[in-house]
Amino acid sequence: QVKLVESGGGLVQAGESLTLSCGVSGYIFTSAAAGWYRQPPGKERELVATISRGGGTNYLDSVKGRFTISKDNAKSTVFLEMNSLKPEDTGVYYCTLGSFIGGGYYPNSGWGQGIQVTVSS
Repeated sequence: QVKLVESGGGLVQAGESLTLSCGVSGYIFTSAAAGWYRQPPGKERELVATISRGGGTNYLDSVKGRFTISKDNAKSTVFLEMNSLKPEDTGVYYCTLGSFIGGGYYPNSGWGQGIQVTVSS
């Protein structure tokens, strides 16, 4: 059974930083791509960042240059470093594992409980 546990969220002021972590168990981590999604209040869930098995990364335009996704295969952990946070980054953040098919990222790990990130202005 796959288990995803996100941590590291919280309440920060605009301009500050947070690093989210996602511990994974029950999944062949080294062969997986990973992605972070977020769901802003009252809005649809959106894909924020992905990392391929080989380490290639992609980002939502609004977070490029501010967010960095990484994964530690030895610790089965995915990270999302978030700098220069803005109020519009507020939302519940979820990590996933999955694969790239035809250039698109498809999660297949299920969802964790998510972690709240709130950025005040």
